[in-house]
Amino acid sequence: MLMRFLILPRAVTATSSVRVFRSFCSKPMETRVLIAPDPGTSGNGLGSTITLRHPKSGNATQYLYVNGVLQEFQWFKNLYGSWFLGDYVSEDGRLYLFTPVDPVFIMLPTFEKARMKKGDDPGKFRQLDEILFIDGYPGYQQLTSIAENYMQVVCEVKEMESLKFFRLDDSKVLHWLCYKVCQLKQTLSKLDKNYAAQEEKDTLVDAVSILGEYLKEEPWLRLLCNHLKLSKLEVTGKSQGSAEGSNSGFSNEIQFNQEKSDDKKAPIAKKGRQAKKVKLETESHNIKDMFSRATRMKK
Repeated sequence: MLMRFLILPRAVTATSSVRVFRSFCSKPMETRVLIAPDPGTSGNGLGSTITLRHPKSGNATQYLYVNGVLQEFQWFKNLYGSWFLGDYVSEDGRLYLFTPVDPVFIMLPTFEKARMKKGDDPGKFRQLDEILFIDGYPGYQQLTSIAENYMQVVCEVKEMESLKFFRLDDSKVLHWLCYKVCQLKQTLSKLDKNYAAQEEKDTLVDAVSILGEYLKEEPWLRLLCNHLKLSKLEVTGKSQGSAEGSNSGFSNEIQFNQEKSDDKKAPIAKKGRQAKKVKLETESHNIKDMFSRATRMKK
């Protein structure tokens, strides 16, 4: 995959074969390493970070929107690590990632609220510009160009002359979620032999718990668990357990000015999956001892 330099948080710029971004934190213009799909392979190569609400927590969260693709921000850090970037050493050894995310997850709570459903009443049909107008979050309006194609999968759509009106449909949402679960089950089995070896129900619970990181418990996670005949407590409990020690990166606003004390914690990985424990190397030596021995040998 081609990589280029990326300058955040203002814009994406294509200039080289690796991605590095600078952030304004405790150290001005601090350089960090970011891996992301190359925006220059298609489109104009320009993009921007937009602030949207996290679909589960509702917290303000930043995403990268480039060439009609919405990408979520993640990061991973080992207990110890730095980056050597030419003649510069980046003290922050975290690996930052931008990965594509299905916009339906992000817009689902917005469409749910917009229909104003009460009891058995399915709610109202609304136009896209009404649904995506959220005070304090202008980033949603940038998604208007892709919202129609994505959200018609989970919405009823009515046309009046040249206008289209959307209303979220519970049955369509449930069908779409089941499709996502099936896809995720197949992917997990291919990625990890442990998933292929375990019981099918355990893999199903894992898949639903991962999707649960993007869903509110009411109504979507409850409806999905009931449809699949799973215990919501079993799914949410597993999700909470796997999230321990993680940075909850997707549900939190991007923060580059974290205290150094956070870096001394155990290895963390985003997306609720625990990072592997650091293995201590046997028969290893302190690097300072190696240099001191070399000095003595020269003498």
